[in-house]
Amino acid sequence: MGTDLNTNEADLFDRLTSTQPGPDWWLVLLVGALALGAVSHRGLWGVTRNIVTIAHEGGHALAALLTGRKLDGIKLHSDTSGVTVSRGKPHGPGMVFTALAGYVTPPLLGLLFAALLAAGRITLMLWFSLALLGAMLIMIRNVYGVLSVVGTGAVIFVVSWVTGPQIQAAFAYLAAWFLLFAGTRPVIELQRMRKRRMAPTSDADQLAHLTGVPGLTWVGLFLVVALGSLGLGVLLLAPELPG
Repeated sequence: MGTDLNTNEADLFDRLTSTQPGPDWWLVLLVGALALGAVSHRGLWGVTRNIVTIAHEGGHALAALLTGRKLDGIKLHSDTSGVTVSRGKPHGPGMVFTALAGYVTPPLLGLLFAALLAAGRITLMLWFSLALLGAMLIMIRNVYGVLSVVGTGAVIFVVSWVTGPQIQAAFAYLAAWFLLFAGTRPVIELQRMRKRRMAPTSDADQLAHLTGVPGLTWVGLFLVVALGSLGLGVLLLAPELPG
């Protein structure tokens, strides 16, 4: 029995550390178009934005932990909003990095996924996603949040465990494309709400209060990170077209 367990662990390690072939060039372009559609279509965005919220709040949570703050919990809501509560000094670098992390996490995560896929680490990328969701699930404090994280993780697990290499590759590329494309829209939505004075406690305004730097500057930084990640991600994911 111990030998079987060791064999299974070795097989799993081999799957995680080995490289897999990427999807055909036309499939890379197709899932990229699907990802762009999921971001640009208003109806689809109302659903798919939940994935961005998971990454956004996960970014706040990770930054809080890395800067020594005590993480109380995360809530995700059906209107695609979310909140991460942490305790510590109400000012200083820890609070600044925690507030900063939300909007920059989705595009940076998409860029990390793109780098893993460019290196042929498709299985590693999928299981890394599962690990992140599992770690986040521990801190979720409402039912909708649990359902969102578990549902997202279940889809990734089924794809990575049951489907064939081509479908896994297509799904992984779809996820990376989506996070890269989705990085800009929440920033644009944020600034629209700020102009209408509908988001007085937004991340950008919290950063303005903490640092004295205008909120619009922080919005600009969010946008630069999102566009920069998208540009680099395109370079990493763009397939070689047949000659």
